[in-house]
Amino acid sequence: MTLEFRVQHDVATDAAPSSRAVPDRRGRVRRVLDHLAARRTAARLRRLEAEQAELVDLQRVLSDARAVVERGWVQHAWFAYLDDRGRTRTASSAAAIEVVGRPLVGACLVGAVVDAAGGPHAVHAQSVQRSLDLVWHALAVPEGSPVTWCPAPDVRMARVRDLTRWNDGGDRTAEQVAGLLLTAERVAVHEQARVALRSVALRAEAGRRGSGL
Repeated sequence: MTLEFRVQHDVATDAAPSSRAVPDRRGRVRRVLDHLAARRTAARLRRLEAEQAELVDLQRVLSDARAVVERGWVQHAWFAYLDDRGRTRTASSAAAIEVVGRPLVGACLVGAVVDAAGGPHAVHAQSVQRSLDLVWHALAVPEGSPVTWCPAPDVRMARVRDLTRWNDGGDRTAEQVAGLLLTAERVAVHEQARVALRSVALRAEAGRRGSGL
């Protein structure tokens, strides 16, 4: 009788899981992080675009304010206007609302900015406040320095008083006031260029991140 020996052969198996069967966790996490980074970059770029648009508008306000001063400039009051009888009257900041609907014949530095930005009703609008930030910067800070936006309310009021005192100086002239507004326009242009550089740098950073560099 022949004895038959059966030898059980081990079957070689790959115990390691297939890379296709198990999700690549690191890859998924990286894609999520890249997506969030792209969204943050897009949001920052939208904010920079909004800043650019605002600065263009502020430059227009300052240019219009300069035109107001060139037509007529006053001291120790915000506005000069014609009353119902055609007489020239002046109005301080407290009585600025009296000017609404009346022919304006002159304005001080601050009053010209208020008028250019929409008139007495707009005195607390952001366009007025930020335009005055640029004017004060043009007066007190070396040209080319970055503008400090959104100072504390008491600081902003102190700066408006600085502008008023400067306007009412005994040796001040309309040409000097118009010149200061022109300098403020240049400050707005410098700020536009600064924001544009930030946009370029942000896009370049996003491009490097997207290419894996």
